[in-house]
Amino acid sequence: MFEYIVVGSGFAGSVIAERIANVLNKKVLIIEKRSHIGGNCYDYRDKNGILIHNYGPHLFHTDYKEVWDYLSNFTEWHLYHHKVLAFVDGKKIPIPFNLNSLYEVFSPSLANKLEEKLLSKYKYGSKVPILELRKTDDQELQILASYIYEKIFLNYTAKQWGRKPEEIDPEVTARVPVVITKDDRYFTDKYQGVPKEGYTKIFERMLAHPNIKILLNTDFKEVLKVDLESKKIYFLGQEFKEKVIFTGMIDELLDYKFGALPYRSLNLKFETIEKEYFQEVAVVNYPNNYDFTRITEFKHIHPVETKKTTILKEYSKSYEAGKDIPYYPISAEEARERYKKYKELAKKFDNLILVGRLAEYMYYDMDDVVKITLELFEEKLT
Repeated sequence: MFEYIVVGSGFAGSVIAERIANVLNKKVLIIEKRSHIGGNCYDYRDKNGILIHNYGPHLFHTDYKEVWDYLSNFTEWHLYHHKVLAFVDGKKIPIPFNLNSLYEVFSPSLANKLEEKLLSKYKYGSKVPILELRKTDDQELQILASYIYEKIFLNYTAKQWGRKPEEIDPEVTARVPVVITKDDRYFTDKYQGVPKEGYTKIFERMLAHPNIKILLNTDFKEVLKVDLESKKIYFLGQEFKEKVIFTGMIDELLDYKFGALPYRSLNLKFETIEKEYFQEVAVVNYPNNYDFTRITEFKHIHPVETKKTTILKEYSKSYEAGKDIPYYPISAEEARERYKKYKELAKKFDNLILVGRLAEYMYYDMDDVVKITLELFEEKLT
């Protein structure tokens, strides 16, 4: 009945299913554990008419024209440039920490001196990882680096990841650099925005094809069996020899043969506030005060006229299997080595393809997931 099976309906699963249905004209079944499509990008309008990102804020940004053009087939865009503040020592300062942030924190004379030193050492517009800035031999820049590290980076990282920055892959820590510019935008990509009607509409349009069938509220283990001995995959008790594209947790797929991979999860607390706006920008980070890492106010992302507002407080936590959603792979050395074992085992299945943040155990952004999935389709399925 089906020529392809896709596990998961986030961007990786939905893009590959859309390509299979529209380009190859083949039948594809999507198996989705949740009661909705769209994975962590799922959004909806709450009782106040505010468009809510159910699993935390998703701001689309990319330098990949092909990704922007592809997704534009399924949505119009609300051009949106994300700005973030950090609550530090009783005041809110722009982050990533930039040349404007200097003047929010230090006296004008010291801020000016630090700006001159940064511009003499680094190219304007460059992004300097905080761990790199800490290695400078300039005493005053060392003071700056220590301030940024201790006041903005250290405790936020500890809350988010449950580890010190030095214990986390540099690719992850580099995502929050010191930016040598006066541009307060959180992202500087060429294309930035949010879908005018929300992300859920993108997925509905992607998957609105007669060749695509979706099985919601279904754990893949209920209908698929992955036999580690024979290296065969069974669907409803029968061997399935066609392609299976898996976007979920690779350790769960392969029956935790080498032990569980570590993930971080979130405890999300939504609140309705009886005022028009709660804060100045969409996201305010709380590196040092409070147990939550940040507060998101969705009306800044999707403007709507209402006297109330909805905010989201995020509390980072360890992932508990069967209870939590695995939001972030923890890219530590031991975890990467364990993942390599799973990857090698997965290669022994002739008809198994892995793609996406959980399946590849990579901290991908949305645009990266779309890009690698489109490339995978061209390389392996056409």
